[in-house]
Amino acid sequence: MTEELEEYILAHIDAEPAHLRRLDRDTHVRLLYARMCSGHLQGRLLKMLVQMVNPLNVLELGTYSGYSAQCLAEGLLRDGAHVDTIEIDDELEDFIREHLAQSPVADRITLHIGDAVEILNNLDRKFDLIYIDANKRDYIAYYDLAMEHLVEGGYIIADNTLWDGKVTDPACHDAQTLGIRTFNDRVAADPRVERVILPLRDGLTLIRKLASVAADD
Repeated sequence: MTEELEEYILAHIDAEPAHLRRLDRDTHVRLLYARMCSGHLQGRLLKMLVQMVNPLNVLELGTYSGYSAQCLAEGLLRDGAHVDTIEIDDELEDFIREHLAQSPVADRITLHIGDAVEILNNLDRKFDLIYIDANKRDYIAYYDLAMEHLVEGGYIIADNTLWDGKVTDPACHDAQTLGIRTFNDRVAADPRVERVILPLRDGLTLIRKLASVAADD
């Protein structure tokens, strides 16, 4: 993706809402690892994917600055539809809540700070769509957790699944790359799902949980 081609794409898709443009700017100015922010193109795609799935309950694992949570919430169409987003880093909470307070979709988002397993046990409900964008070392654990809390026919969207192309580099053995490779191999071999990888930004995998097949009599 060249800079010129990216500019062309951004000029020919829906505009980035003003509140998200401010959030993106503040993320780059005030937070570390700002490239983790979904940004204009991926944000518009997330919104459209949510509209296509038309979920009632959405879960996000890994809030970071809250950009993607707001994009997911933008796409909600059903009355009472809601996004639960979980962030383990409590130092991000003030930043996230500051920008949620300025968001037109704040009433559709609940921010949870803490461990995902503990929080999901307390929520005690299934989700129609789950977005994974958390610690790459633990993607397998997040995948297993997501499948446990996902309805049949529901979708998982996993971010960063090409990991700057390191997944195909035999010289890369860092924990994050190994985590993504293991995740990709697990999903590719999982008979419970169908899957496709989109080469968008750092790789986006769409996963659909198939309905259970009843055992033969």
